[in-house]
Amino acid sequence: MKEKIERWFGARGWSPFPFQREVWQSYSEGASGMLYSSTGSGKTYAAFLAPFFEDGISCSDKTGGLRILWITPLRALANDLAAAIALPLEEMDVGWSVEVRSGDTSSYRKKKQLSRLPEVLITTPESMTLLLSYEDTLKNLQTLDLVVVDEWHELVGTKRGVQTELLLARLRAIRPQVRVWGLSATLGNVRQALSVLLGVRASNSAIEPALVTADTHYDLHIESLIPDQVELFPWAGHLNTLMVPAVVEAIESNQSTLLFTNTRSQAERWYQEILNHKDDLVGCLALHHGSLDPEIRHWVEKSINGGTLKCVVCTSSLDLGVDFTPVDHVIQLGSPKGVARLLQRSGRSGHRPGQDSRVTFVPTNCLELIELSACRLAIEEKKLEARTPLEKPLDVLIQHLVTMAAGGGFLEKELLAEVRTTHAYRDLSDEEWKWTLDFVRFGGSCLGAYPEYRRVELDRDKEPNKFVVSKPAIARRHRMSIGTITSDSSMQVRFLQGKTLGVVEESFISKLKRGDNFIFGGRVLELVRVREMTAYVRASRGRRASLVRYMGGKMPLSSELSRTVRLRIAQAGKGVYADREMEAVRPVLELQKLWSKLPAEDEILIEQVETREGSHLFFFPFEGRNVHEGLSALIAYRICQQEETTITISVNDYGFELLSPTRIELDLDRLRVLFCGDDLDEEILRSINATEMARRHFREIARVAGLVFQGYPGAGKSTRQIQASSELFFDVFKEYDPQNLLLLQARRELLAGQLESTRLIKALERIRSSSFVLIQLDKPSPLSFPILVDRLREKLSSERFETRLARMQLAMAKHAGSLYAGSRRANCKIKT
Repeated sequence: MKEKIERWFGARGWSPFPFQREVWQSYSEGASGMLYSSTGSGKTYAAFLAPFFEDGISCSDKTGGLRILWITPLRALANDLAAAIALPLEEMDVGWSVEVRSGDTSSYRKKKQLSRLPEVLITTPESMTLLLSYEDTLKNLQTLDLVVVDEWHELVGTKRGVQTELLLARLRAIRPQVRVWGLSATLGNVRQALSVLLGVRASNSAIEPALVTADTHYDLHIESLIPDQVELFPWAGHLNTLMVPAVVEAIESNQSTLLFTNTRSQAERWYQEILNHKDDLVGCLALHHGSLDPEIRHWVEKSINGGTLKCVVCTSSLDLGVDFTPVDHVIQLGSPKGVARLLQRSGRSGHRPGQDSRVTFVPTNCLELIELSACRLAIEEKKLEARTPLEKPLDVLIQHLVTMAAGGGFLEKELLAEVRTTHAYRDLSDEEWKWTLDFVRFGGSCLGAYPEYRRVELDRDKEPNKFVVSKPAIARRHRMSIGTITSDSSMQVRFLQGKTLGVVEESFISKLKRGDNFIFGGRVLELVRVREMTAYVRASRGRRASLVRYMGGKMPLSSELSRTVRLRIAQAGKGVYADREMEAVRPVLELQKLWSKLPAEDEILIEQVETREGSHLFFFPFEGRNVHEGLSALIAYRICQQEETTITISVNDYGFELLSPTRIELDLDRLRVLFCGDDLDEEILRSINATEMARRHFREIARVAGLVFQGYPGAGKSTRQIQASSELFFDVFKEYDPQNLLLLQARRELLAGQLESTRLIKALERIRSSSFVLIQLDKPSPLSFPILVDRLREKLSSERFETRLARMQLAMAKHAGSLYAGSRRANCKIKT
C-alpha cells in the first residue's frame, strides 16, 4: 500500500513533504498527536493516509465497519473533505466508502448509517455525539483505527470543544487502541492544545504524543486599499460603501476572489452594493454564510471548486476548508480584529502547498489601517492568539450523561473515570460529579416533582448498577436538543411556493410588519406572513429594505492585536510611521498629537472635556471592546461609590467614555484607587448588574443542560418563550437552590466570556504600572470622537444622525483650524 501511495503522489506531480512522512511514521509507531501547519499546506492527506502506512492493514475490500472518523467544526467543510478524501481511494482502487453525517444530511441517509457506518465518516461534534446516543452505534465502532479532529484551533476554548473532548474519551473507552490526530493552524498555545486534545490518559501513555510542525514556507502578501481622502475625525463605518468601486476593480483584476466580511449583515449589504455598482457581475458573484439554506451553500462551494464564480462574498463560513484551488485572491473587509483570523483567511488564497497567499485589506474607517499595520507586525513577530481551554462546564457534562444513558447506558465509576481523562474535567471533584448525576436523575433539589427532569434512572430489570434512559419520549427530546450548543432561536425563510432560503434570528422577524421588505440571501424580499417558526416571503421590487440583523456582530480586538496597536500608536507619537498604512493615517494621528497626545506604551491617556451634555472623561487603554466594557463599568461604579452622580458609558476597541452631569475631579492618587485590583470579581459583578446579565446568559446553559426544550419540528418555541422559561428556572434556583452549580457556572462564564475577566485583570495590572496622562480639552479629540459618535447613534433624537454628525464635524474642523494656526505661529510644522 505504501508503494501505491508513493505512485499516486508521483502521478499527480507531487512528492510527500517531510512533515507528511513524519506523521505517517509517528502513526505507524502507535502515536497519537497533532499536526500544526499553515492553511493549505497538505494536512488533509498527511492525516488521512497515515493508516495505510501501517503494516498488515487490509483495505482492498469493504470491511463493514468504520475505520476513519473525521470530525470537522463546520458543515461547509464536509462535502469538500469528502471529495478530497474519496479521490485517492478511488484512484488507488481502495474499496472504502466515504460518507458525510451532519445537520444537512438527509434523514434517509442518517437512518442507514445507524445500522451500518461507512469505512470513512466525516461529521461534526454534534452529529457524532448524537450518533453515540444510539446503542447500535457501539458495535459499529469496534473497527475504528483513527480519529482526526480537523481545525482543532476552532474548537479549543468552546463548549463544542469540550463536547469533542468527551466524545473522544468515549471513543477511547470503546476502542482503547484508537489513535487521535488533530490538525491545526494559527494557534498561539500549540502544546496546550495538544494536551487538551489527547486528554489526561494520553499524557501518561508509554508512547509519547507527537507534535509535528510543518516547515512549509510561503509568502504572505498583504496590501491595502487606502481611501483617496482620510477623514480627520473618523468614526466606525464612516467609509461605509465608499470603497465599493475600488473593491470591484480589485475583483475584476483577479481570476477569483473570496471577499470576507466579519458579519452576515455586512456580507448581505456588500453583495448588494457590488451588484448595484457593477451589474455585469450578475451570475459570477455569489453569497455564502451560515444562515443560508444548505442547498444554496453547497451550490456556491461546488461553483468555487469548478471555477465558475468570479467572487464570493462570505463570512467565517469559508474561513476553513480544503483545496479551493481556483481562488487566487482574498479581500478582508474591515479589521479582522485578530492576527490568527487574518492568517486563516489569507490562507484561502493560493490554498496549495508552495503557493503564495495574497490578501487585500479594505478599511471601513481609516483607524482600521492602524490595526492592519499592527496585524502585520504581529505576524512578523510570529505572535498569535492563544485559545484558553474551558474548565468544567457542567451543562455540557449533564448533556453528556444523558447521551451516554440513552446510548446503551453507563456504570457510574467507569464513566466518572472516563470523564476525568478529559482536560476539561480532569479536576472534577466527587461532590461536583454527585451533584451532576443527581441532577439528571432527580432534577436537583427543585425539580424532583416533574417527571421530565428525572431523565436517567437505574436499569433495575437487566443491570441494576447501570444508568439508562428508559422512556423513549425523554430520549427523543434529548436527541433533538444535542445541537443546542451551537444553535440560536431562528426562523426559516421560505417562499410562498415552498423553496427555503435559509434562517434568520426570530428577534429580527418579530420587528417586521406584513408587507415590510428585507434583504436576505442576496434578494429583496417582502414579508407575507409568519406561521409557527417560518417566515413566508415573496420577491419584492421595492428599493427600500431592512438589512437582516444578527446578534453578536461586534468582535473585540484580540490581546495580541491590542498589544501591537499600542506599539504602533507609541511609535507614531515619536514620529515613526512604519509602513504605508501608518503613513496614510498620519494626518489623523498628527492632529491627535497637536490636539492632545499619542500615549507611549507605558502611558494611559485620559482626556477630560466639558460640553453642554456634561463632563466627559475619555480613557484610552487600547485593550479591546470586551475589556473596556468591564473596565468602564468598574471605574464608573467606584466613582459612584465615592460621590453621588449618574454616569453614562460608551466604549470601543481603543477606549471608553464616562459622561456625568457634573465634573469629576481626578488626580494621580484617585486614579490609582480607581484602578486598584482589590475585590475585583465582586466589584465587577456589582457594577454591571450581574444578576440580570447572568439571568439572560442562563438561557444558553438551560438549553445545553436540557432544562428548556426548543420544540419539535414545525412547532418550535420563540426566543421570547425560551428566555422566559430559562429565566423562570434561574429565579427558582436562585431562591430555593442558591448553591446550584449551574448558577455558579453562569456567573463564571459571564466573567470569563463576556467580560474577559482574566484579560481584564492583566489589563489592570498593566495600567497600574503605567503613567497616567490627564489632559483638559476644549473639544473631544480625534481619538475620542468615534466613541462619542457610537453613543450618539443610540440616543433618541428628532434630528437625523447624519445631520448632527455633520454639524459636529464642522465644529471640530474649525477647532482644528485654530490649532493648526496656533501651531504655525509657534513654528511647529505638521507633516501631512
